[in-house]
Order: sequence, then C-alpha cells, then structure tokens
Amino acid sequence: MSSSEIPGILESSRELDRLRKEQEEVLLEINKMHKKLQATPEVVEKPGDSSLSRLKSLYTQAKDLSEHEVNISSTLLSQLNALLPSGTPGQQRRRIEGSDQKRKKIKNESDISRLSPSMRNQLEIYANLKGEQVAARVTGNNAEKDEWFIVKVMHFDRETKEFEVLDEEPGDDEEGGGQRKYKLPMSCIIPFPKKNDPSCAHDFPPGRHVLAVYPGTTALYKATVVSPPRKRKTEEYLLEFDDDEEDGALPQRAVPFYNVVPLPEGHRQ
Repeated sequence: MSSSEIPGILESSRELDRLRKEQEEVLLEINKMHKKLQATPEVVEKPGDSSLSRLKSLYTQAKDLSEHEVNISSTLLSQLNALLPSGTPGQQRRRIEGSDQKRKKIKNESDISRLSPSMRNQLEIYANLKGEQVAARVTGNNAEKDEWFIVKVMHFDRETKEFEVLDEEPGDDEEGGGQRKYKLPMSCIIPFPKKNDPSCAHDFPPGRHVLAVYPGTTALYKATVVSPPRKRKTEEYLLEFDDDEEDGALPQRAVPFYNVVPLPEGHRQ
C-alpha cells in the first residue's frame, strides 16, 4: 500500500463517521417529532404550527445524508480496491475448482454481510443494471475536469465492484469515432430513475444543484433546479445549466425527470 494514498482513505473514513453521527442526531429529532405528534396530534391544526414542515425538513435532511453516505462509501471502496494486492506471491496455482468457487462464495457473502445496509442495497441495485443506461464519469484529457455522459452497462463484477460500460454515441472529437468501452468503479456510476415510473423521480427542491443531461446530447452537466416536476405537474424539471448563458441570462430548459441525478460530492466541471 502506498503511504501517499492513506491520507485520502482516512479522510473518507472520517467523513463517513461524521455523516453517521449527523444521521443519528437527525433520527433523534425525527423521533422527538413523532412522539410530539402522537401525544398531541391536534397541534397541526393550530394556525402557525410548523410541526409537519419541520418533520418534512428532517426527512429531507436524512435522505440527503443517506445519499451522501452512499457516495462517500463508494469513494472509500474505490480507494481501497485500488490499493489491495491482486494476489499473494508464491500462491498455489493448482486448486480444486469446486472448492475454490465455494471459498470465493463464502468470502463474498462475508464481505457483503459486513457492509452497511445502504451499501448492500446499492450493490443489489448495481448488480441489476446490466443493459440499462446510466450516467458515467470519465476523466478527460484535462485532469481537473470530469466528463459525465450516458453509457450502457455491459457487466458488473461484484468482487472488484467494477463496471464494464459501453459509450454508444461518442462525441465527434473522440478518436476513431466508434463505440468505446470503459471499466469504471462504482463511484463513477450513477443510475438514472426508471423512465416508466415517475414516482422514482428525485425530489429536488428549487435551488438544488444537480447533474442533468443537456437537451439534444448524451452529456451531463451541472445545473440548478428552477422548478421540479411535481410543482409543474409534468414529468420534466425546469433547469438552468451552468455556463449556458444566452444574451446575458441563463435560459430555463426542460429536462425529463429520468435524466436528472444528484450532483456528486467534489464534482469537478
């Protein structure tokens, strides 16, 4: 293990610990609100009472913290996977195939059982993405910039936590101009909401920064929510994309709910 990589892993671990402590505090507040409403349910009918608004705010905060935990956990897994040795020197080459596969299965089940519930749930979601379109992050020629675009999942390896994806429509500036394959860690993949299920749409409020497919392209860029689908009574968000200025103002563009995902932590673009 390279000692230069350890500070990044420790920082991710500290952030994960901070998030879980904050989640516990939010959960305590939610439980207090539940007890209050159970004891005096009539309080919500009083003019000026904000109990339900407060409870909604706490649930939104809990959801955001949970999504943040998933992102940090994915980053931590990616950092650890990059440092783990691929094999042991002098390891015995001849093995009984059946026993070897059994040991691998037991090890995988043990590893999964040690994961947090949110990480186990994420693994199950990712394992069922084969054939689906997802948002993928690929570092461009400029190391300070991340490029996000739509790809198709070809395979997910549970052991390495690595995706094999296909860019079906590479840009005109791509060398060769044909379809390209990538192998990416979990931290570089974000599933889209299901197209045929509007209830899966993320509940992003106005002002929230998101990552969204720019209309007419297969690329994703940072944008700000102007109005969510439920408020507009449509299946589209109204967004303002960064650096999309026209005549001194940012135009508001309609984007389907299934092309809008959370903005990753540390997004660079």
